[in-house]
Amino acid sequence: MTIIQLEYLLAVANCGSFSLAAEHCFVTQPSLSMQVKALEEELGVILLDRSKKPVIPTEAGRVVLDRAREALRAYNNIRESVAELKGETAGKLRLGVIPTIAPYLLHKFIPAFVRKFPKVELEISEMVTADIIEALKKDRIDAALVASGTCGDGILEQELFNDRFYAYVSPDNPLYERQNIRIEDIDLKDLVILSPGNCMRDQIIELCQARRDLPTHYSFESGSLDTLMRIVDCTSCLTIIPEMAIEYIPRDHRDRLKTLAKGATSRKIAVAVRRTYVKNSIIRALTSTILSELNIPQ
Repeated sequence: MTIIQLEYLLAVANCGSFSLAAEHCFVTQPSLSMQVKALEEELGVILLDRSKKPVIPTEAGRVVLDRAREALRAYNNIRESVAELKGETAGKLRLGVIPTIAPYLLHKFIPAFVRKFPKVELEISEMVTADIIEALKKDRIDAALVASGTCGDGILEQELFNDRFYAYVSPDNPLYERQNIRIEDIDLKDLVILSPGNCMRDQIIELCQARRDLPTHYSFESGSLDTLMRIVDCTSCLTIIPEMAIEYIPRDHRDRLKTLAKGATSRKIAVAVRRTYVKNSIIRALTSTILSELNIPQ
């Protein structure tokens, strides 16, 4: 049994296909298939059900995959652990970021992080929350920037800062003349929201449901906050946006921003990791850089 065999097995399980796993591992499919087959022969069990599309683990495969993830984590963390003992911050950090954070935050801390910690290899993926949770649990990523409280059991969250919600209101909407808006005064037929899979959508729905029932149909949903604001600009609708998006709104459109009445919610931005995560020095470097670049007291 070799590390390569375990990596290839995990790749097939994650990708659901031998061909995709081979591309992911930068090897030929025959080479990957041969290594997985050799592992099965050594263990005396079939690990993958090749008759299924996508390929899925057998019962024995699930047991071996759980142990393989543990073994690969330990193997991959040797360099990081030794570096930490030497007082260095080094290794790979695979970071997931939700779409309502990525365009407003990444560029603010990445240059400083790369400059301060040149021995850290940073690999970033923009992902919705559900995909981040799965990726964390299956060891596809090491950490994520998320809205606190959205990841569930088995994942630790370290809160970084608070991000208030604001209304962005069309000049043609009756609420445009107000500077402070109560959630219960919003006509939900005018509210455009993020599409399913975005945790901020769930937070907005929860916020509104605390007051009254939501209609079962929305006239417009999008995966992009910028798109929602453009829709508001050309209709009589409104949407809810986070504070971190405000500085990117053109100055001649800032009059469309309205505060939400006291008691309206906000979200907390957090770094999420698995409970078994051991690259503590890299996470400390990440959080300290973010807070420093945003001028938030640590």
